[in-house]
Amino acid sequence: MGNGSCAQMRYPGKVYPLIKPLLFHQDPEQAHDLVLKALEWASRHRPLLQLLAALYQLRDPRLETEAFGLRFPNPIGLAAGLDKNARAVPAWAALGFGFVEVGSVTAQAQPGNPKPRLFRLPQDEALINRMGFNNEGAAAVAQRLQALRQAQQKPAIPLGINLGKSKSTPLELAPQDYLHSLRTLWEHGDYFALNVSSPNTPGLRQLQDRERLEELLASITAFVRSQSVPKPILLKIAPDLSEEQIDQILELAAQYAISGIIATNTTLSRKGLSAAPGESGGLSGRPLRARALELLRYLSAHTRLPLISVGGIFTPADVLERLEHGATLVQVYTGLIYQGPALPRRLCQGLLRELARLNPRAPGWGEGTPKPPGGAAGP
Repeated sequence: MGNGSCAQMRYPGKVYPLIKPLLFHQDPEQAHDLVLKALEWASRHRPLLQLLAALYQLRDPRLETEAFGLRFPNPIGLAAGLDKNARAVPAWAALGFGFVEVGSVTAQAQPGNPKPRLFRLPQDEALINRMGFNNEGAAAVAQRLQALRQAQQKPAIPLGINLGKSKSTPLELAPQDYLHSLRTLWEHGDYFALNVSSPNTPGLRQLQDRERLEELLASITAFVRSQSVPKPILLKIAPDLSEEQIDQILELAAQYAISGIIATNTTLSRKGLSAAPGESGGLSGRPLRARALELLRYLSAHTRLPLISVGGIFTPADVLERLEHGATLVQVYTGLIYQGPALPRRLCQGLLRELARLNPRAPGWGEGTPKPPGGAAGP
């Protein structure tokens, strides 16, 4: 192997800028499917997974984090939406994520909204999507995850499963719809996230209203309590909520022993964009950063629940900022599209540099370990 190839192997972050223009020349959803197919193929070949792990994984005990009864090798997670059908779970682990959240999965298979439905805004490092929970359905995802378990390929990182409502299910039957998915997928997930905040399924955000949310949580938590081994249930909320709505959600989360909050989903706001995009759907990426941080600050001041912060995370400084303001874990999606597969490693390297600067003898980010200045207590 020549010196140039060795350099690329040693510095995988330099490869993505070479292939990114080719991917961005394609339709966004086509490029997404192409990458996912490649990762799915790699997931079936152990030598390729080992190669990806050698290039991208960064394992260090100082990065380990605990939350809602689970241990994470690092606090950087893959947000739901990128791998809706759990097609490439082993590859995501090999790329160095500390946890992976698949979905959103619905009780019924559904095609999602008409195409085109995914749009890049490169000048703002943002995406707009109106995918509409396109997925193969809970039974198909459960079958795929069962095959992983049988092949002993389930990675040793927490796997979250994000649940949404089937489009054809009326709101009054939403609890039964979520419950069907939860039952079907129960043995396969380490935690479950209730997505009641996507802007792309008509009426879904009404499930954040107090009466409907209480009905949903009562049904879900009754099922969880009936199981011999309970598992964490998290709630994923929208960034477009008022403080009054957030307070009501936190009250219900406490009442029904919800394990944590994921904040946030995509936004309907177009604040922070350099130009009007002329497309409907949820906005993610750098323009969401300010609102995601604002919501995180509010949540951390009003609840002791573990918080997963999502929205506009691109750099180690972004991660540190979220940890400082009360996040236990973070998730990325749009940042991965623009920064490439070396992003988890780069974020972990930044955390280790900051940890060494603050306290060279500190054991890590877990319980009892100092956070960056102003940070919350350990999870």
